[in-house]
Amino acid sequence: MKAGEWIRPGQETVLAYDTVLREAAGAQAVLLGETHDRADNHRWQMHVAAGLLAHRRDIVLGFEMFPKRLNPVLAEWVAGGLDEAAFLERAEWGQVWAFDPELYMPIFRFCRDFGIEMIGLNCRRGLVSEIGRDGWEAIPPELLEGLTPAAPATPEYRRFLFEITGGLREGRRAQSPEDPAFDRFVRAQQVWDRAFACRIADRCRQLDAPLVVGIIGRGHLEFRGGTPHQLNDLGLEHVSVLLPHDADRETATGQADAMCVMPAWRGSADNG
Repeated sequence: MKAGEWIRPGQETVLAYDTVLREAAGAQAVLLGETHDRADNHRWQMHVAAGLLAHRRDIVLGFEMFPKRLNPVLAEWVAGGLDEAAFLERAEWGQVWAFDPELYMPIFRFCRDFGIEMIGLNCRRGLVSEIGRDGWEAIPPELLEGLTPAAPATPEYRRFLFEITGGLREGRRAQSPEDPAFDRFVRAQQVWDRAFACRIADRCRQLDAPLVVGIIGRGHLEFRGGTPHQLNDLGLEHVSVLLPHDADRETATGQADAMCVMPAWRGSADNG
């Protein structure tokens, strides 16, 4: 596999870039996964977003990195009303995300340069903890920030979450994906899954019905058990999942609709 090639996971079939983008541009939403601290992933997301923009002008970028309440700040940034320092301060970057902002600034600048609407997909962190601990039914509706309860996690998603959090290991309280001791973590993870899905679905359902491009951690997207599953529950059935892929790793059937092979990663120094 060569850097820049698109493949069908599990088959390693090489796909034409224009075909991948044309098909994605016809979806209701496109979800672009990332590993948060990898600059190459964020550059890839920006290039894909630019390709989608060439297919249709009505795209909206939704970001896991911002809660919905900060949408007015995102709109002011896109409109040119804030310099970069003021934007990061007003967007509470150090509190709500705290990764190196330069990892993300290129895609934020892209949105401003092309007048692309930005929306926050997240909710307050406290809500994640509260639902994880007490369950959805314990939270008064007025405190749910417009979220509806998540569709139940599939057994496959529970297994995926269990494995990516270390699997069965010495000292772990939960001894299997089905163990009730794992329920709290699954509920908390699903708050994020559902929040991203609700924000995307709400924007897709507005009269202008744009293509919403979600910038989201890949763990919420792989094998469609997280946010894609919740979007399906909300009635969005035509959702494209695209992921970056390291050539030295294996892929699996159903991991994404398509994956783009990345150059060899240089580690944390790769921040430009």
